[in-house]
Amino acid sequence: MLQNARWRWRIDATTRLENWLEIERDQLALWVPVALGLGVALWFWIPGRTGWITLLLLAAACAAAGGAVGNSRRLGRALLWFGVMTALGCALIWWRAERLSAPVLERPIVTQFRADVIAVESLPARGAVRLLLAPRDAPALPPKVRVNIDQADASPAIQRGAVIALRARIMPPPDAAVPGAYDFRRLAWFQGIGGTGRALDAPEVVTPAPPALGTDFRQRLTRHVRDSIGGAEGAIAATLATGDRGAISEEDAEAMRRSGLAHLLSISGLHVTAVVAAAMLIVMRLLALSPTLALRWPLPLLSAGAGAMAGVGYTLLTGAEVPTIRSCVAAMIVLAGIALGREAITLRLIATGALFVLLCWPESVAGPSFQMSFAAVTALVALHEHPRVRALLARREEGIAMRFGRLLLGLLLTGLAVELALSPIALFHFHKAGAYGALANIVAIPLTTFVIMPLEAMALMFDLAGLGAPFWWLTGKALALLLGLAHMVASAPGAVAALPVMPAGAFALMASGGLWICLWRTWVRRLGAIPVLGGMLWALSVSPPDILVSNDGRHLALSDGRGGYALLRPRAGDYIRSALSESAGFDGELSELDSLPGARCSADACTAEIVRGTRRWRLLATRSSHIMPWDALRSACAGADIVVSDRRLPDACQPRWLKADRAMFAQTGGMAITLATGQIVTVKQGGDDHPWRNPPRPAGE
Repeated sequence: MLQNARWRWRIDATTRLENWLEIERDQLALWVPVALGLGVALWFWIPGRTGWITLLLLAAACAAAGGAVGNSRRLGRALLWFGVMTALGCALIWWRAERLSAPVLERPIVTQFRADVIAVESLPARGAVRLLLAPRDAPALPPKVRVNIDQADASPAIQRGAVIALRARIMPPPDAAVPGAYDFRRLAWFQGIGGTGRALDAPEVVTPAPPALGTDFRQRLTRHVRDSIGGAEGAIAATLATGDRGAISEEDAEAMRRSGLAHLLSISGLHVTAVVAAAMLIVMRLLALSPTLALRWPLPLLSAGAGAMAGVGYTLLTGAEVPTIRSCVAAMIVLAGIALGREAITLRLIATGALFVLLCWPESVAGPSFQMSFAAVTALVALHEHPRVRALLARREEGIAMRFGRLLLGLLLTGLAVELALSPIALFHFHKAGAYGALANIVAIPLTTFVIMPLEAMALMFDLAGLGAPFWWLTGKALALLLGLAHMVASAPGAVAALPVMPAGAFALMASGGLWICLWRTWVRRLGAIPVLGGMLWALSVSPPDILVSNDGRHLALSDGRGGYALLRPRAGDYIRSALSESAGFDGELSELDSLPGARCSADACTAEIVRGTRRWRLLATRSSHIMPWDALRSACAGADIVVSDRRLPDACQPRWLKADRAMFAQTGGMAITLATGQIVTVKQGGDDHPWRNPPRPAGE
């Protein structure tokens, strides 16, 4: 009897699951790019080849289980395709990472060499010009390096296609400074960059660029837009026109980030959509002026074609970066849907675009750009496809006040959906998120889409006849309003929510829960709230580290026990200050270690007493390259629990708990130390087989 009851329960459960999948059959295809992305993400997360092979075998086992269940059942087909796509994602990113293998410098060098200029990027806000170079006569250098030169040394003849001679200090692409910080080494691997550095003197142009390459339309347009408006507004206008963000000051960029408006500076879906829609509207209106064309020609199809050409042209003009290409592909799919008379903006459209990007650039899944773009648009479409929201926001016969209120409600719901989707991603990658972004975007998105971009387009068009000045003036005023809004929101109390480094598991729970909520239609979607809440509680429960040390051991931030942090070297640069404070989840100014109670510092070293609960710790950190007396060093090490130094310490230096010197940092990279639990998190992991960890070296190095 008991066995029969269990058997009947299993049959009933299988039947219910099969019935549910039948109801959700239209949604199953949406999980294809999710499975592909899962395979890619797991390859990045798993450090070693053994783990990658295990992942492939598990995915194959999932596919085999689906085949065993039976292809005639939706559960079997779902398991089969999920396993196949997960394995494909892992294999695809593994193959691509190996295929892009290129030599990388092992140590810094100073060298004189000639190189072809591959790309030129002006950075006026930093007073520099960034060059991507292909060295010609330097066997000690990798095939591609990135070099910054002072803006004053940048000759106008340094253009794409020119050959230059220069002397520069080139270093290996840096690792993340501390756990959770920006990992340029991984990004450089997929871009083929084997070294970065700075020119030590003005480059000499050996061979000018060919005329076809030397005249860079994008650069000239960027300069024209900046000069037409000037100031900070001109820098924003140039970004919207060509995607060149080099002139935006750090103060304005930080205000845009803190206010939740930074997405307006990244040429993506919003900008491409505005350009395509404007082109379609203009062409449709102009063609409709002719009764013959209006009656005999398919104007929607012609306007969609014009919009497609405008979108492709804008993508090429703004540098054809991956986010812009992704948005352009999505726009083309929308236009194809319009041309075919189908509902264009659906979750299937988003899934198709994501699948295209993952197949072409699988490495983008690990970056915030891909995650933010698709998270925002998925949340928006899922929100507006919900029957209750669609009924609430549907147009109806009502007064102007009610219509305007319904519009504002739609904008508020849209802003909230975007903020809920983007906040976990921002906290995971940048460790802070704007708290008032939903409210700021209610004003900023319509202002940018319907005022600033059309005015800028009209200014450029009227400039052909020398009549663009009034439109540039109006554009500048609108941009001043946008910047004023960003600074006002950024400076408001509680404008930024900051957290220490979020565990990857917490982020994975929130991401999977969010996808579950967005991609299903029935009541089962509500179960996605469980992993979302679990991930949130996990992320909020993480304690800030007590000590953060940079990857070279030179810079250290120590918690003062009151929520702030103090720096070992007060003259640390802005980049390292930002990396340390963001990884600690601290949104404030870093103080000096010398000022902490219980700290004693000299020009060569600092000692500090750290009290955590009932335990007292003693820290010793060096901060100069001067040789310390042998007996004094040995005695100081013996009296310390933790010793941190950017130099190699002798064996006689034996602290009671941790000795972190140059030899250790070469193995671990930067580290975060939590004293209450004794946990040490490092940038590098043992057994990491990702190709950028052990890359090939230049032949002449």
